[in-house]
Amino acid sequence: MAGLEVLYTCVADKICCPQDAVVCFVHWEMIKNGYRCIGSGDEPRSSDQKSELLPADWSNNKELYSLRYKDDSDTQVVLKAITVDSTLIFNLMNSSTKQVLDLMVNVSDHVNVDQLHTFSSVYKDADSLSQKVKTQLLPSKEKHPEKAEKSRREEDEELHRRRGEDSDPLRMPSRHPRQGVQPHWPDPFVPPFAAGGADLDPFGSRGGGGMIVDPLRSGYPRSGFDPSGGVPDILPPGAVPPGARFDPFGPIGRHRPG
Repeated sequence: MAGLEVLYTCVADKICCPQDAVVCFVHWEMIKNGYRCIGSGDEPRSSDQKSELLPADWSNNKELYSLRYKDDSDTQVVLKAITVDSTLIFNLMNSSTKQVLDLMVNVSDHVNVDQLHTFSSVYKDADSLSQKVKTQLLPSKEKHPEKAEKSRREEDEELHRRRGEDSDPLRMPSRHPRQGVQPHWPDPFVPPFAAGGADLDPFGSRGGGGMIVDPLRSGYPRSGFDPSGGVPDILPPGAVPPGARFDPFGPIGRHRPG
């Protein structure tokens, strides 16, 4: 509480009642959480500037305290404290979103009325009061709407960049990765239950290789021999229909051994 002691000493001549002491305490909690006071009242003034100190007229009105603050992102908030009997009702409003947070403080629970000018003994249960201010009055970092909106916008832009071509609903997405070895993808036009079908198609009519070897349709270079013209001394002409499969069964063009 060293910083609070310096602040309290600077404004000691302005502290005339326990409400002043509580407002001074809450002001310091604002400062510790990144806010700087820019002035008093509701309307901006030409003399506004960020400061850790309280403005000169901060305690002129004992019934209604009004202070304005800005944080590091220049988000402006207005702090008001209303005196109701022995209670101070604090309201903190975000000037952009009009979001309001509030806190009620029983002054006698946290201030020794007869010790207003002795800092070491003026506050009672200061840790409890500090905790109330942080949890009930001060907005958490996640509650800043400007930062949250910016973060969501950046995430949306990043997602859009990653999608690339896939973001077009009329475009068929590529099934291949952009980098690395492309995996083998099954043909989408082959029925999913056709596994092993090639084994049932020995002639390869479905596009596979088949299981029967035909020298005339093997795809390798072959000689000009045409079995439909006959095999000398073995088959007469016309014995093998044109284009029919023919497996030679002996040396072609030579007499079979006796």
